Amino acid sequence: MKVTIKSDSPFRIRTDLLAGFVFEGDRSISSDSHPPPEAVKKALRGPLRDFRGRPGETMIAYGADGSRPQRILLVGLGKKKGFRPKDFRAAAGTLVRKARDLSARTVGAICPTARDTEALARAFAEGMHLGSYRFDPYKTGANGKKPVAPRTATLFLPGRKGARQAASAARLGEVVATSANLARDLGNTPSNDATPTYLARTAQGIARKRKLSCRVMNEAEMKRLRMGALLGVARGSREKPRFIILEHRGKRAAAETIVLVGKGITFDSGGISLKPPLKMEDMKFDMCGGAAVLAILDAVGQLGLKNHIVGLVPCTENLPGGSAQKPGDVVRTLSGKTIEVINTDAEGRLILADALAYAKRYRPAAVIDLATLTGACIIALGHHAGALMGTDDSLNRALLGAGERTGERIWQLPIWPEYKKQIESVVADVKNTGGRPAGSITAALFLKEFIGDYPWAHLDIAGVAWTEMTSPIQDKGATGFGVRLVVDYLLDREAK
Repeated sequence: MKVTIKSDSPFRIRTDLLAGFVFEGDRSISSDSHPPPEAVKKALRGPLRDFRGRPGETMIAYGADGSRPQRILLVGLGKKKGFRPKDFRAAAGTLVRKARDLSARTVGAICPTARDTEALARAFAEGMHLGSYRFDPYKTGANGKKPVAPRTATLFLPGRKGARQAASAARLGEVVATSANLARDLGNTPSNDATPTYLARTAQGIARKRKLSCRVMNEAEMKRLRMGALLGVARGSREKPRFIILEHRGKRAAAETIVLVGKGITFDSGGISLKPPLKMEDMKFDMCGGAAVLAILDAVGQLGLKNHIVGLVPCTENLPGGSAQKPGDVVRTLSGKTIEVINTDAEGRLILADALAYAKRYRPAAVIDLATLTGACIIALGHHAGALMGTDDSLNRALLGAGERTGERIWQLPIWPEYKKQIESVVADVKNTGGRPAGSITAALFLKEFIGDYPWAHLDIAGVAWTEMTSPIQDKGATGFGVRLVVDYLLDREAK
């Protein structure tokens, strides 16, 4: 689907469906810049009398035969006071789903306000692409025949002022949303297909398409580097581990280096510390942090950012077997530190330990990791926000701001030194779990042992990486959480 921005009258251009957005209490779908013709006013008079404009509410109005447009979709925006771009993103998601159901191949939409059209254009493009997402490659026969999304979507601005900036913003919205949909695809793909090798090949494909560099380490290379924590998790699986390095070189000589690290556990049974069977199928989503990092680099390559951005994704399955690591084992990491494995189901932090230590060789200005790390995060924050823990106040504030702007909200938790006692080990430098109290915090403190002195932020996305709920921009399954947030952060950092 191609999103375009125009300043022409929406009532002079033929589309299969024209959307008019209505605030609660309003009785109009357009600004003074583009007054509707008399035939349209007449067709809308009755529907607007009954339409309330509540968020997600829709109603179809039909014009006279031969009139333009023939079908007008009313879409509710909610209250005008406090209206924000995220509300328009959701309304665009509602629009594209309705357009798909109506088999509309060309869609127009009237911008509801002349204020902040740049942000609204970006939100519109994001909502149209996120709302049109479907994952059905494994459906066959009648189950696979579903309505398709529109080919084009045009947002009509109330005037020509700012049209060029709005078009650039819409392009940005398209890029980040389609990249988020890539992360959704990776997360939703069953783990018998989405293996470590599959993720590595995906990274190589992204590199070719976006002109990035990609290196994939195999087991032998990891052994030479002594990545004992990552290799320890991989021991129980027949699938070979992979360590992905995807790199955007940047476009300026004095570019900062930002390293992104994503947990790539392609299936997590818990290992010897086996999980209960209920909902274990959801553990295909345990690589959503890694999927987000690959998708972020896909967006970065398209946007041509000036900074040097590196994505590191350690990938393996976590399965029980005769060679699997056991509770009580001690592994030696790339950093040289040793870890006592108390619980093999606390495996994500093990593979991240080696990846975070590897990040040091880039002398990064900042490192951000994304991981479905702890069930404790879900207990603390539910499914409405990810957890943020980090060592740098400026980095933390910037990520919190990006979360608010994109609607991918995060909430900061403390990593006070008092919690560290919970991960002290008798036989090794550190143990891989501190028990149930403050589980998300002690997991972050475990990771902190391997970061050195670079600014670091940890995003625990366990509660938001996939969902059982639906919304105008989200189906059940992987959410792509973190892609829009981190891309927004990277853009903001460059702008400053």
